[in-house]
Amino acid sequence: MKSSDKIHVVDDDEAVRSSLRMLLESAGFDVAAYASAADFLESYRSGLSGCVVADVRMPGMDGIQLQEELAQRHAHLPFIAMTGHGDVPLAVRAMKAGAVDFIEKPFEADDLISAVERALALGRNRAEDSGSAEAAALVAGLTSRERQVLEHLVAGHSNKVIAHELDISPRTVEVHRAHLMEKLKVRSLPEAVRLALAAEVAPAEKKKG
Repeated sequence: MKSSDKIHVVDDDEAVRSSLRMLLESAGFDVAAYASAADFLESYRSGLSGCVVADVRMPGMDGIQLQEELAQRHAHLPFIAMTGHGDVPLAVRAMKAGAVDFIEKPFEADDLISAVERALALGRNRAEDSGSAEAAALVAGLTSRERQVLEHLVAGHSNKVIAHELDISPRTVEVHRAHLMEKLKVRSLPEAVRLALAAEVAPAEKKKG
């Protein structure tokens, strides 16, 4: 589990919240508990990692509405729906809306922990896929010359070498480098290289001779 992963428990029943927190913390998870969907959304910020475990039936905004709101915010938080007896049709609705799992109360501790572990693994995969897609989209916005300069940067070539390889002046390389870093929304060369690798940009090869 990543240190930044947190299990966000949302349930209006204080006893349920308390027992879930104790159970998950005893299994080694970092847990935050909320009495309502509104409370959770108030603390929500973009890029939050982990997963959400929320009751389907809650006063005010219910679990499915919370799930829909998170989807609108493009949250990459896997959602586990908790349901009471007879709420399975609601759970199916939640699954159709994008929930990764549902657990029916009362549930076994191992079932909840397994569901959370699956959700966290899925969340990490989603984040990686999302990061790769975003990186590829940013790289796609480069001009062909900026792309060439980036490929040489990935290969570890200096501005002088890039200038020689592309038959342009070192000053022109600097300009292209500044432009591509601005377009990639990065501030340093290591950041640019990491983003390029996430977008699967292949390093340039030096000319022979």
